[in-house]
Amino acid sequence: MSGLALGCEAPDFTLRDQFGQDVTLSSYRGTKAVAILFFPYAFSGVCTGELTGVRDRLAEFLTFDTEVLAISCDPIHSLRAFADTDGLNFPLLSDFWPHGHVASTYDVFNDRTGAPRRSSYVVDRQGVLRWAVHNPTSEGRDLDEHLRQLAAHADAV
Repeated sequence: MSGLALGCEAPDFTLRDQFGQDVTLSSYRGTKAVAILFFPYAFSGVCTGELTGVRDRLAEFLTFDTEVLAISCDPIHSLRAFADTDGLNFPLLSDFWPHGHVASTYDVFNDRTGAPRRSSYVVDRQGVLRWAVHNPTSEGRDLDEHLRQLAAHADAV
């Protein structure tokens, strides 16, 4: 798994968020950069730590006119419960059906587990992939450094 090549147009998608509303990547073109975070499972320890870390640093992304979209293959209702439980106040998108289609398009779907690999992308305001990291260590200082880099790259685009 290598993910997509940087400098290419990000594959467009429309997925439903935790409220059942459609979110389309291309709707941000011309207005906002987008940080896309693929995560394996709602309510798992590492994913909870990662996404609450994003929640705690959300102001850094919003200051830079960046939208944060987190994507898993969990169903919408699980994502809603996850967001409500942990106060996740950014879109959690369901790639549930067709199962893992967007994660596969971004070359981060794990066929063995049926979930996306932990990966992050930054898409610039023109819809071009500018930064990516795959399978980051998501604990303690490593998570903080990953989120700092993600925010910095989002600011740079």
